[in-house]
Amino acid sequence: MTARASGATSVPVAICAPEHRQAILWAAILASSMGFIDSSVTANALPAMRASLAASLPQAQWFSGIYLLALTSLILVGGALGDRFGTARGFGMGIILFVVSSLGCALAISPETMIVARGLQGVAAALMVPGSMAIIGRAFPREERGAALGLWAAASIATASAGPILAGLCLMVDPVSGWRWIFALNLPLGGISLWLLARFALADQGRPGVPIDYIGAALATLGFGLVAYGLSAETGESLALMAVGFAVLAAFIVWEARCPAPMIRLSMFRVRRFSAINLATFLLYFAVTGIGFYLPMTAVSAWGADALAMVAAFLPGALMIATLSTRMGKLADRLGPARFLVCGAVLVALSQAGLAMTAHEALYWTRAVPLMWLSGFGMALLVAPLTTVVMTSATDADQGAASGINNAVARAASLLAIALMGRMAAAGYGGIGADTPGFGVIAATPAHIAATGVGFSHIAGLAAIASLASALVSAWGLRKPR
Repeated sequence: MTARASGATSVPVAICAPEHRQAILWAAILASSMGFIDSSVTANALPAMRASLAASLPQAQWFSGIYLLALTSLILVGGALGDRFGTARGFGMGIILFVVSSLGCALAISPETMIVARGLQGVAAALMVPGSMAIIGRAFPREERGAALGLWAAASIATASAGPILAGLCLMVDPVSGWRWIFALNLPLGGISLWLLARFALADQGRPGVPIDYIGAALATLGFGLVAYGLSAETGESLALMAVGFAVLAAFIVWEARCPAPMIRLSMFRVRRFSAINLATFLLYFAVTGIGFYLPMTAVSAWGADALAMVAAFLPGALMIATLSTRMGKLADRLGPARFLVCGAVLVALSQAGLAMTAHEALYWTRAVPLMWLSGFGMALLVAPLTTVVMTSATDADQGAASGINNAVARAASLLAIALMGRMAAAGYGGIGADTPGFGVIAATPAHIAATGVGFSHIAGLAAIASLASALVSAWGLRKPR
């Protein structure tokens, strides 16, 4: 993006022959599906993964946390690497690394090996996610690009929705090791995608002159990693680790302000709408990810639900997003996005407040499921308008940068939510004993069920506050000037 702005020679638009565009589109869909499936199945399968690998709660948090850390820190660099070394080449390398790391997840024998493999998956996804969109952009002419990207987005939502179903089916067949098959499913998906790419993509040399902000990527990774690890570490180490992490993040901001080719152009945040929508995104995804990660763990470990039952809570919301987003986007264009962002976030906050107030009842089907439907409807109201505001808050030259920054903000929020809310859950749960084996551990004693309810109520309460704050930020940032 920086090279384009400075007038460097652009790459050719076409990356395949016109008759092969659909094959390239399916390569992008299949590859991105791997990342979306794995991101949605982890929380659902987490209790079984913990039991099989004998993982503690902090280790289980890092099964997802390390993936999000790598993706958050490297997604902007991943796009630049694709520009420099070739879109198809960078995309293909991401697929290969994702398949190899998925095999590592499927064969993991300890929490440590799972964490390493998930981290490699995050690095691979940082190449695949921007690569899948970029290769579609170069395969299709401008007049057909919107429809192709729309199909890619719809397929992404569908595969994310299929994740909990796949996890439930695999765990029904094998409650102990069924989670391993979830990761193994990436091997055929990745293989087909690679074959389509190798068969139909044209030679792509890239642009050797495009600079890469390696220092910025290293500082972001170290800073976010120290903060997240500090949130899950022992109390004595926590404050020191987080202090060092925030100091490194401050150094990252200073570096981005002075770097000739930064990952993030800080000048974009001078626009109030752009700053506000990214803060609202952070708060909302902090809340939604926290509930999405810890509700399955809570319901499976203490409320008597199984992995397949999680579909009832999460699938209707995903379907509402898929079916209503286009209509909400058109209405937001006509009526303005602010009311949709505010109303949607308020509905999400009400859902999470309801979860906080009813957690002590341990009633999954009559309390948690209807409240998650309400949250899904709220997200359906705001997903499309949020994307619209992100893109309309930036200039035409900054469209790609704006999308990348917003994506990175959402991933950073998810990473910090998993780390912070895990600490809150453990604190609310209380001491470990014969009848209280720990938050997220499967047990049926009354003391364990009660302690789990307290821990989850703390999570849901914080999520409700964050979602309400997101609504307030949107109302402030998108208000019309007098």
